[in-house]
Amino acid sequence: MSKTKIQFALPVSILREGDSYIAYTPALDLSTVGDSFEQAKQRFIEAVELFFEEISEKGTLEDV
Repeated sequence: MSKTKIQFALPVSILREGDSYIAYTPALDLSTVGDSFEQAKQRFIEAVELFFEEISEKGTLEDV
């Protein structure tokens, strides 16, 4: 299976809540959490990659 690389800009907010950091994008209604800013950022990147892999495999990229 070949992979296609796409680049895009996605608005994301990373907020501190107590001892955790929450990364959220309203564009996809997708969020993740980490113990540090960097961890939340990295987990968000991974979540977005997985999100696009899944919708691409299911053929629903155009719907999103």
